[in-house]
Amino acid sequence: MPHSEHEGPLIKRQKLNSVARSKSSASQQSRIFAPYRTIGLVSPTNVPFTSVPLGNTTFQVTTSIGRSLQTYDLKRGLNLVFMTQPQTPSDITATCAWKQKVFAAWGDSREGSSQGVWIFQRGKKVGELQLPPDLHEPIKQILVFGSWIVACGLTRIEVWKSATLEHYTTLFTMASKKGDNELTGGICTMPTYLNKIFAGRRNGWVEIWNISTGKLIYTLLPPTPKCGAVTCMQPTPALSLMAISYAEGPLVIQNVLTDKKVLEVNAGTDDAPVTSISFRTDGIGAGQDGRKDGVMATSTESSGDVTFWDLNKGGRIMGILRSAHNPPTQVGASIRGGVSKIEFLAGQPVIVTSGRDNSLRTWIFDETPFSPIPRVLHTRSGHAAPVTCLQFLPSDFEGAEAGNKWLLSGGKDRSLWGWSLRRDGQSTELSQGNIRKKAKKFGILDSSTLSRGPTTTLDDLKAPEITCIACSLNRDGGMGALPGKQVLWQKSQNQKKPIDAEVSSMTGWESVVTAHKDDPFVRTWFWGRKRAGRWAFQTGDGANVSTVAMSPCGTFAVVGSVGGCIDMFNLQSGLHRQRFPSKLTPAQARQVKMQQLKQADTVMQLQARSTTGFPPGTGKHTKSVTGIVVDSMNKNVISCSLDGKVKFWEFLTGNLLEEINWAPMTGITGCRYHAANDLIAFSCDDNSIRVVDIETKHTIREFWGCQGKINDFIFSNDGRWIVAASQDAIIRVWDLPTGHLIDAIRLEKPCTALAFSATGEYLAAATEGELGVNIWNNKTLFTHVPTRQISEDSIRQISGPTASGEGGQGLLEAAYEEETSQEDEDDVTPPSLDQLSADMMTLSLVPRSRWQTLLHIDLIKQRNKPKEAPKAPEKAPFFLPSTSNAGSSNIDATQPKDEQDQNQSRITRFDRNRAEQAFTSKLQAGAATGNFDDFIGYLKSLSPATADLELRSLTTGDDDESNELLHFIRAMTSRLVARRDYELTQAWMAVFLRLHFDLILESDTLMSALAEWKKHQAEECNRLDSLVSYCGGVVNFLRSPRT
Repeated sequence: MPHSEHEGPLIKRQKLNSVARSKSSASQQSRIFAPYRTIGLVSPTNVPFTSVPLGNTTFQVTTSIGRSLQTYDLKRGLNLVFMTQPQTPSDITATCAWKQKVFAAWGDSREGSSQGVWIFQRGKKVGELQLPPDLHEPIKQILVFGSWIVACGLTRIEVWKSATLEHYTTLFTMASKKGDNELTGGICTMPTYLNKIFAGRRNGWVEIWNISTGKLIYTLLPPTPKCGAVTCMQPTPALSLMAISYAEGPLVIQNVLTDKKVLEVNAGTDDAPVTSISFRTDGIGAGQDGRKDGVMATSTESSGDVTFWDLNKGGRIMGILRSAHNPPTQVGASIRGGVSKIEFLAGQPVIVTSGRDNSLRTWIFDETPFSPIPRVLHTRSGHAAPVTCLQFLPSDFEGAEAGNKWLLSGGKDRSLWGWSLRRDGQSTELSQGNIRKKAKKFGILDSSTLSRGPTTTLDDLKAPEITCIACSLNRDGGMGALPGKQVLWQKSQNQKKPIDAEVSSMTGWESVVTAHKDDPFVRTWFWGRKRAGRWAFQTGDGANVSTVAMSPCGTFAVVGSVGGCIDMFNLQSGLHRQRFPSKLTPAQARQVKMQQLKQADTVMQLQARSTTGFPPGTGKHTKSVTGIVVDSMNKNVISCSLDGKVKFWEFLTGNLLEEINWAPMTGITGCRYHAANDLIAFSCDDNSIRVVDIETKHTIREFWGCQGKINDFIFSNDGRWIVAASQDAIIRVWDLPTGHLIDAIRLEKPCTALAFSATGEYLAAATEGELGVNIWNNKTLFTHVPTRQISEDSIRQISGPTASGEGGQGLLEAAYEEETSQEDEDDVTPPSLDQLSADMMTLSLVPRSRWQTLLHIDLIKQRNKPKEAPKAPEKAPFFLPSTSNAGSSNIDATQPKDEQDQNQSRITRFDRNRAEQAFTSKLQAGAATGNFDDFIGYLKSLSPATADLELRSLTTGDDDESNELLHFIRAMTSRLVARRDYELTQAWMAVFLRLHFDLILESDTLMSALAEWKKHQAEECNRLDSLVSYCGGVVNFLRSPRT
């Protein structure tokens, strides 16, 4: 991209062009968070992928993720190489890759949106096709061949010239009755058929058009009238042969030259017709030994299977690749599935498949001995259903930055994913074992399984939907944790394969624990090995799991149930260690009673303990446990429940220590803990968030404002904010020290899960019904954010992050983008508050750094003073032109510069005079009226360097009325009498005495004024000293054990 020409020296990384933002656009942004990008999207739409070879070395596969395209390189293991920008105004409906370009059609005028066809190259928009004004239907398919670009709509075909991109003609299909002319089978071309395209219609006809002349040449009729609509067409490697599939199930290979049927197979059914066909072109793969040509692959959107056919000797099924993608669920449409497209790569034993389960896979035929079913080569995928919970990985005991890189997410598709925010190719799904092998063992992959009625599906072999994630990396062993094979998720205490404790202590054990929907078991995971763990812990009462937590040391997992039971398990051994409350046998209960009697000195003490304490074995929650926290020292376990109670348990004994009861006022729906400030926050069913100090057990903050159910909430990494997402589609940010609502983000859909990274860089948010995870940047890492209260009326809708990153900002860009708009807001004089009492001494709201800098301004100037004058280089570098012959020109060039410096210094001197006049006029006005409030306010607003200059410029004058030193001492005295701005008065007076002590000693008037100031200073100092001594005595009296 060419740089703009400019005059003068080049400044490093100079921003030459800036986009002016209006105030309205600036106001519709978050003050704290900036949209970054969306992760987790691969192929979530019904739009088929498109591929193109790059020479003889690799292929590039492009998928649609809604309003942008992603291009993957096969040679690099399906690594993401391009993401298109800008985003299309509406969802993409069709794509086509041709040479270095990718065509994308977007929009549907029937839904009121605009339409268009954009051309991208290496992720950038390079062109656009002009659509005819009478086009009012979406484009479903694009083809580029020869010198033509052809697009297929619902009932019409548009043609452009590929050389000039100008619209050439429009082909209209005729209908004998309503709906017959709909192009359900799309369009395709045939090799060696110049300017010819084939269009499949709803009535089963296949029309052959000459796009150069715009005429209908011939119509291929279906074998029987009951074949149904054409669903798919694909030319075969053999000349003049085309495969045509119909809605009722038959697949016909037709000779288009003679209009005769060559082969017919029943590749589909009436409820699952074939929707994608591809032929292998490397010349092998068929026959008993795989050395013959003639392999065809078919798939349908109604299942996740891919069928491979041997077309020799009438055609037969060679093999079925079961569950290449997740099949569509029968329960609902929330979990997506089905194969959207399959394609053999030209001349390669590799087939590419994409599914509606948000996945893209490549398969290769290279097994020995020969197998008609390929093995998986590369996989790129994400969640096939909306995300339900998020958790950033915490830092381990060595302080590694895993908490800023890895994000754990659980979805309704029963999967647990780890997303890398640094390199997209490192993202992976945590393995749940060989599901396909297990399914084959149970007979689920048998072709006749579904015909026998309702049965177990492939998804049923996975763990149920994850509802809660807990993690601690302090005992994670990485990839070397417990080497070898272990039984996954043992549900009984009788271990099938005992584990040596010494091995696990040296290598580590599981570090992730998850709770699951409608399931009584909590499951463990190895994060380092990215696989399922050994244990499945059952709740003590057999009820379903409601929440889970891990101890900070990484050794214990605490499980809560919907019945109110809380149990603790050891992750190393898998054994049950404690129950809250602890379960006592009759003998233990008698022993505890005897110990209580022995420890009681008098009957009164025994009665007091029985009324205020909680006996062992009591205190169980009566309703579902909604949150569990283990403190940082493993001393206490804190639990909350829908019964409105917060209970503090002793970690070792399981006894109840204290309880906070908010019932029947509210029920508690969740809790979050911040170890650094020892605060715990609770979300309640009255749409409020209450913050409790664990040390004092008191509620210190209550946050209101959510208009719907609180879906999730979190502490910020430093514990200063609480971020909450509610059902009213607003993410709110409260400041804990001030209690203010300092930011709010209104989204199009409600946010269901939140996570804050350990370093504070990222905020992750999951949106209702969306497969991706939105990542926001934290702008406060590089810029100041005011903590002023905002009103609910000022909340505006904000566009969230996108997969392409368009509209998103990096950390630095986000910080500097907002800096200009906040400059005017923050550059204000510190507010002056009224005194609450005349007997109270108050401090100012001026930042501490200001008056401290003023006290040490001389030292700072001396330290920043250059040691020596800058020297010219003795010898210029070799790449600079010589200026030895230009001495006279340099002398002449310095003359206007000197004049400019003189003019600039004169302007600076005038500005200084104006500033001095303002300082002097306010001081004299205060001396005349006896009110120095305006003068003090002006002095507060000055920077340390300017204030130092003004104090140095004070003069004695000719009489007392013009004596600025006398007026300044009286101003400080009046401020001391008013008992306001105590620290500022001391700092200003210290600097004043240091600068003008010689003049003060020579004047009796100044000495008397200074004596009066000293008198008030001593009185105030003695008064404050007595008050502090009195308060200290009262505190010591209360803390004394004798009282």
